Amino acid sequence: MYAQQKKLTKEQLLELERPPQTKVQIIADYLICLCPFLACLLAILEYRVVPNTGLNTGTATYAYFLGIQAVILLMVFLFSLKSKKLFAKLRYKAPFYTFIYLLFLGYDYLTLKTGILMLPYFPWVDQVLNAMISDHAYLLDCVKNSMILLFTGYAAGVLAGLVTGTICGYSKRVNYWVSPFMKLLGAIPSTTWLPIVMVLATSLFKGSVFIIALGVWFSVTIATMTGIHTIDRGYFDAAKTLGATNRQLIFNIAIPSAIPNIFQGLTQGMSSACTALIVAEMLGVESGLGWYITWQKSWAEFAKMYAAIVLICLVFVLVNVILNAVSRRVLIWKEEVS
Repeated sequence: MYAQQKKLTKEQLLELERPPQTKVQIIADYLICLCPFLACLLAILEYRVVPNTGLNTGTATYAYFLGIQAVILLMVFLFSLKSKKLFAKLRYKAPFYTFIYLLFLGYDYLTLKTGILMLPYFPWVDQVLNAMISDHAYLLDCVKNSMILLFTGYAAGVLAGLVTGTICGYSKRVNYWVSPFMKLLGAIPSTTWLPIVMVLATSLFKGSVFIIALGVWFSVTIATMTGIHTIDRGYFDAAKTLGATNRQLIFNIAIPSAIPNIFQGLTQGMSSACTALIVAEMLGVESGLGWYITWQKSWAEFAKMYAAIVLICLVFVLVNVILNAVSRRVLIWKEEVS
């Protein structure tokens, strides 16, 4: 009997096809992987050693912030020495991480150390971190309110988009009447309707939900329609021959086949929702991160304003990472086929 052969993964096949590295290339890869740690150390030294200009002062918060990251980077580097997969990821990300820490270094030098970028418009990183810590309770409450508004509008837009996209994609008659209106509304950013909606809505929250849902609705509708239109009509004909009802055609053929396009629409819709959220909070809603930014700007508290902006970036990145992870999990069959 022949020994059962183990099936090689895609990564293992690529590893076999890759030409062997020279010693110089191996050493260069190790040095590149170590660069983020070295750049982080360099940023710490710049903050602690280079004297501040004028009356500019700093605390130990920024140094601790960088120090924790330096320890994490060093641990990741050490662990990557025993894991080829982790080492490959670190090798790919290392130049970008190094660039980020050099940006930190450069910004701190231009603000705290030299004053080329002056207060109050350009607070140094240490001020932003301290503002985030001192006002953390209020910021967390704003994050909570923003997330409630974001996901309420997003869920409403996704639900409406799936219904509209499925019906328009499946029925030519409905598509005939709805498609012209979608082309008209799709060319107009959802935030354009904000002044009208805020006047007509019974509450600022409901008006903001509608603005967010409108942008999501269009993205999901178009993606769902496109996915259904690209399905081979032979599948529908074969199912009809076997006695499938319209409900079965929609839920067993149309929607499952359009899932890859639907997830593209979900991702695009989240981007539209995030933009609409900030605009709605800045112009209408009296809570949330967008409102917090406008409020702090009116009092010239630019450190707190930048703290909220950083928090917005982190929250939105986290939301998109989760959405992409769900998409990859659901569409894992697509990667296996490709």
